[in-house]
Amino acid sequence: MAFGRLEKPEASRPMSDINMTPLIDVMLVLLVIFMITAPLMTASLRLDLPNSDAATPSDAPSFIAVAITPDGKLHIGEDELAPQAFQQRMADLGRANAQLEVQLRADRTVPYGQVAELIGWVQAAGLNRIAFVAQAAASAP
Repeated sequence: MAFGRLEKPEASRPMSDINMTPLIDVMLVLLVIFMITAPLMTASLRLDLPNSDAATPSDAPSFIAVAITPDGKLHIGEDELAPQAFQQRMADLGRANAQLEVQLRADRTVPYGQVAELIGWVQAAGLNRIAFVAQAAASAP
């Protein structure tokens, strides 16, 4: 009869090192997400909204007044324009001076969609400085 050793063979030892591969993978995914979203945050719409009940005029040296009436008519200064003519005029102004501020006056009854479309046209023309003009609230005596 053959006898084997009574000693147990040494079992493999548990791994005590941290596996860094999943941590590195998560870090790289987050890096890619931030690289994609960072340029989008800088291209957001910049608004100059009043901080109090009283609306204050802007101190921008060069601006153009844009208005939309309750019936949807577009105005640049005092001139009433059709939508295509408005877009063309905005493109011309954007090429001439990209730092030009657009002061938007919209009647409170104008639907949000029309105002958003107007802002899109202004941004497509290369004008990113848009200020919403508000009327000062009447103060209580």
